[in-house]
Amino acid sequence: MDTAPEPDTGGKPETGGKPETGGKPGSAQSGKAQANTSKPNPREAAVEALMRLAAEQPWNDIEIGDIAREAGLSLAELRDLFPSKGAVLGGLSRIIDRKVLEVDTADLADEPARERLFDVLMRRLDAMTPYKPALRRIAFALRGDVLSMLALNGVALNSHRYMLAAAGIDTEGPLGRLKLQGTVIAFARTVEVWLDDDDPALARTMAKLDREIRRGETIMERADDARRLTAPLRALGRALMERRSPRDRTPPSGDGEDRDPAAAI
Repeated sequence: MDTAPEPDTGGKPETGGKPETGGKPGSAQSGKAQANTSKPNPREAAVEALMRLAAEQPWNDIEIGDIAREAGLSLAELRDLFPSKGAVLGGLSRIIDRKVLEVDTADLADEPARERLFDVLMRRLDAMTPYKPALRRIAFALRGDVLSMLALNGVALNSHRYMLAAAGIDTEGPLGRLKLQGTVIAFARTVEVWLDDDDPALARTMAKLDREIRRGETIMERADDARRLTAPLRALGRALMERRSPRDRTPPSGDGEDRDPAAAI
């Protein structure tokens, strides 16, 4: 049997003193370190709990109490994290965003915009793969629910603003909103195919995504042409608006609070 080498005491005789508390198993310090490394992020724990539940039972049967129990949280803790079950679902988008954005895309800098976007959105689908069974059931449950789909569209707009940024595509300017919403729609149509695509190579999914991106390019080219043609009319409209009384241009009231769009689900 192999034996461990004797410690090098540097010529000093060994003493019977107490070991340092920093390395003592069961000490308060090591116990605190173990707790810090073993306890998951409570927000992510709630999202993962919802995904596990959604993979096994109908969406409409899941209650917030079920999510709290599955995540090991109290209702008070879950309430501090999310206002609703839909908001927990929206939290999945942030997890996926982070996984995509953590990947370095510097090697794609010289590729055409279409190729960069294709790569980013395929990486997004890869990050969504562990949740595919749950997402398939959720998509079926929310199909036809207009209010929920509008809420999810708001979540998707926030996410895809970052996806386009990762692809090096500008979302500001006159056509930025159109470009962003178009990407959300293109990806949603691709996800519909992806949910039923069990081929490991995802050939159908990739073909659909490529078609959607090319269609989006065509739409943006036409929109840019229309914007240039209507530039004189828009300039006239701005001039007329500037003649309005300051009282007519009072901004709408609001508290400016950043609300979670998924909370409406």
